[in-house]
This record gives sequence, C-alpha cells and structure tokens, in this order.
Amino acid sequence: MLLSIKTKLKLSKTQEIIMCKHAGIARFTYNWGLATWQELYKDGLKPNKYILKKFFNNHVKPEFAWIKETGICQKITQYAFDNLGDSFSRLFSGKGGYPNLKKKGDRDYFTDAGGKPIPVGGKSIKLPTIGWVKTYEGFPHVTCKSITISRTAESWFIAFAYEQEHEPTIKQQEIVGVDLGVKELATLSTGVVFPNPKHYKTNLEKLRRLSRKLARKVKGSNNRNKAKIQLAKHHAMVANLRKDTLHPITTFLCKNHAKIVVEDLNEV
Repeated sequence: MLLSIKTKLKLSKTQEIIMCKHAGIARFTYNWGLATWQELYKDGLKPNKYILKKFFNNHVKPEFAWIKETGICQKITQYAFDNLGDSFSRLFSGKGGYPNLKKKGDRDYFTDAGGKPIPVGGKSIKLPTIGWVKTYEGFPHVTCKSITISRTAESWFIAFAYEQEHEPTIKQQEIVGVDLGVKELATLSTGVVFPNPKHYKTNLEKLRRLSRKLARKVKGSNNRNKAKIQLAKHHAMVANLRKDTLHPITTFLCKNHAKIVVEDLNEV
C-alpha cells in the first residue's frame, strides 16, 4: 500500500536560496520543453518527452552554466520533462487542459531523486546533492524513490510516497451512499451528517480586503510583493482549513465502508 506525507520544512536563508534555484531550473526546463513541443508540432512533427529530454541534455544544458552549478541536482530537469509528458498525457486522454507556461512564484516546485532509495526518518532528511534539511514533524523510518519540494506563500514543503503493509479495517457498513450538498457538506445513507463549516465564506471579506490592497500597490515594488505574500498566506490558511475538514471525513468513510457510492449529477 502506498502512503504519502507532506509537511513543512525548517530551512535557513541559505537553504531557501538553494530551493529557489532548483525550482527556477525546473520551471525553465518545463517552459523550454513546452515551447519546443509547440514549435515541433507546428512543423508537423510528433514530439515527446524523450526526444526533448535528449536534445536538452546534449545541446541546451551545456550552454547554461547556472544549471550545472555546484549543489544543484541534475535530475530535476529529468523530472521536469516527466511532468510535461504527464501534462500532455492528461490532455490527450481528456483528463486535463492544455499545459500552461509556469510563472515564478506561482506553485514553485521541483522533484529530486538520487540513484538509489532515499532513507527517511526523524525530523531531518538528507536530500540528494542539497544535503541535510530539517522538518517540523518527524518522519517514519522508511525509504522513498523521489521527493517533491514545493513552496506555498513563502513556506517550503516536502512530500514523498512510500510503501507500507496495511491490514484492512473492520467495516461497519458494506455499502454507503454519499450525498454532497451546500447547506450540509455531506449526508450519508446511514443518516450521518457532516456540517459545512463554509471556510471560504467566513474568510471572504478578508480575502477581498487583501486583494484590494494588492491591486493598489505599484507593480514591481516591495510593498506589492509584501501584499502578494499576505494574500497568498491567507489563501493557504483557507485551503488548510478545508483539508482539515475533509481529511477526517474521507478517513472515516474509507475505514468504515467497503464501497462508497457518490451521485454524479453530470449523468442523465
């Protein structure tokens, strides 16, 4: 069984700069790959991530010394092309829209990996090339194949998946129906009701105020950057409140029911 963990990193200023450099290289690689993919497609060719990755490593990467800077993991460019390939796969299968260019400061992230499994355990972890970093929460003593580092509102997070043996829990009900609503978040066929805390509506006025504050700032100024961070932090707080509400509900459903049925309003 695959389990995943995501938690906040406890970084120094130097480590934050290193993370920004890695995220910048991943963003540059992804954008280069997307632009090149579009040009090749216009010329009547059928590009894929393998062709782009090979050309980038042989002809593009050698021209940019900052990509090969000491302390930079070279595998992040490989995962950037993998992410681009996954984006087009979702597009072709109808599960996603057309990939967009990535912008600095907008969901900055990168995937790091070594040539062998990465050991994890305790409140610190040794990342390939980057070195030791600390976390606020302790990890189980496991190994993982790759690690994703992301930034949300000036905070950096680490996420990875690992395998663990899991024994099935005793189910209270074989089948349960879930009716999603607005007034109530969810109502089960067993009669259990989960109230809707309406976190977005509760925080909407502050979100509007911070948005107006950001709009009044001069573009490119330090004050605008501070206002942008304030707004991003509040959006992140609302998102975390939603997760704090949804995770216990989904855990309850999975542990106590063998089959979950949800109404699909799109079907006629």
